[in-house]
Amino acid sequence: MAEEELSQISGGEFETVLQLLASSESLQLAFFIMIIGIIGIVIGYRKFSSWVGSQKFYYKRPHFSRFLRRAVLPFFAIALITAINVHTQTGVLFGDVSEIEVEELSVHEHFAKILNTFNILVIGYTISHLIPIILTKRDKSILEKNDFDAWFEMRGFIDDKDDLFHKLYKWVPPNKTPEDIDDKDFQELLKTEKGMQYLEHFRTTKGNPIGGYEKLVDNPFEEWKKSEREKYEKYYNNCITGNNQSGRKLKPGAKPDEIFPIDVWREEKREHSYEPLIPSSRPPGHAKKKREGLPKSAKQILPLGIFIATILGVVAWWGVDLIVLATATGGFSIGLGLALQETMQNYFAYIMIRKDKIFIEGDRVQLETGYNGYVHKITTRVTYIRDALHESIAVIPTRQLVNAQIVNYSKENKLVPAIVKVGVSYLNNPRQVASILVKVGQRGMREIVDGKGRHLVRQKRCPYLNLNKPSCGCDKELHAEVTQPVVRFNEFNDSSLDFSMWLYVRDYGAQFKTKTDLRMIMYEEFKKYDIRIPWPIRTVYQGDEKREFEEISQLDPDRNKVIDKFGMGDIGRGEGDD
Repeated sequence: MAEEELSQISGGEFETVLQLLASSESLQLAFFIMIIGIIGIVIGYRKFSSWVGSQKFYYKRPHFSRFLRRAVLPFFAIALITAINVHTQTGVLFGDVSEIEVEELSVHEHFAKILNTFNILVIGYTISHLIPIILTKRDKSILEKNDFDAWFEMRGFIDDKDDLFHKLYKWVPPNKTPEDIDDKDFQELLKTEKGMQYLEHFRTTKGNPIGGYEKLVDNPFEEWKKSEREKYEKYYNNCITGNNQSGRKLKPGAKPDEIFPIDVWREEKREHSYEPLIPSSRPPGHAKKKREGLPKSAKQILPLGIFIATILGVVAWWGVDLIVLATATGGFSIGLGLALQETMQNYFAYIMIRKDKIFIEGDRVQLETGYNGYVHKITTRVTYIRDALHESIAVIPTRQLVNAQIVNYSKENKLVPAIVKVGVSYLNNPRQVASILVKVGQRGMREIVDGKGRHLVRQKRCPYLNLNKPSCGCDKELHAEVTQPVVRFNEFNDSSLDFSMWLYVRDYGAQFKTKTDLRMIMYEEFKKYDIRIPWPIRTVYQGDEKREFEEISQLDPDRNKVIDKFGMGDIGRGEGDD
């Protein structure tokens, strides 16, 4: 039936095109010249595009360069087609219009319409590719503003030159003494530069800064952008001069890319907490490889939609009945839809996961099967879950994850408990043990850091601020009222008094190193204060309990000092258990 309907479609003016081309040698010559010209423009464009990609301005002004590359080909194509059309209209190709017969005027008009059709298609193609570039530039500008906000929040990036932040902003102390500082101490701190630095980085018990900032320049954002461009200039020069990790001079325009354009350079810094990007520290094509398999965004699909709309408009202009065409292709579309049913389910499942942010790349999740790992990549067909120990990768059809019960350990969860359990001897005073565990926890909060020196434990006020150093972020995004370390006396076990102690860390993976380091600190403190961890008692006890008790009691004064200094958390206060 579809074939019968297709045979009934009105071709409109398309039916006369071949007749037109066969009706005049001059028209055939003009059409041939246009095709040859377009082929020449395409060849020239490829060389021009390759040249642009190897120039410095392509890396420093990537959006302008992409706009230029997209606009050059259509500009010359339109110029060529328009020139041929003008020659046609003025009679250069067909002779004097006044001498042309009526039938030849029809040929003249149809040929002009063919040329106009090419122009419309070229313009539609151009617009369809330039609009996404403009939208991408707008999105990158928004991200750049977000980077500036992050820079302000961090009081400058670590690769800033000459303390840029304090060249643009001046800290102004509060008029009144903050609640958490003694008035006399506050006045003394205001008198010295070191004291002012201490107050600038001070955080209250609720985690809030004090004072405020005044601008020292009219537009700090522009000054910051200038500084970032200077950093990129240095990065680019280090790449092309060989002043990098490999010692090799990187070539602009090489395939795969070895030098990041400035927008990708910003994105890489953003993903790595704004640390300096070292030239040649990533494998060639790293940024592109990382994005392989990711579905196209709406901006990437937009060119196809605009160009299809342009083609349909041209088809309708030539007199083809679109309603009949749509009806004829309806059956084919239904069959195609049934064949691609699972593919479409995966695609819409992907859209739902992205839109609702059920999970994103990097989240720690656990599937119904018990498989636990990090979301490595989400595509429109399958999703990859990587085991935390890199043992394996689970590949799951994306559509199955929409209806599955998934535990997400990362989504909107900035407090993950790191719990350490320990049993001590019945001969130790449980109050003393609880206090020593509080000391262990407080040491852990200060001392447990990752490879970059950032605290793993969430806290109300970053310990680095006491040293007049910027916060590493351990005191950010902590909006719940949490008192830690938390110590609990769990139970009287067969051979030990069982305690547990926990701290809240920044993410799921941070708990493992935290628990290891806490056990190391716990061992040191237990050894220092003779807190004994008993062997399991399976036989009748034959030891001298009185002698052992006297040995343990010898350090009671030291352990009681720990109670006086650190307390016992909330144990013994009459408060309910958590």
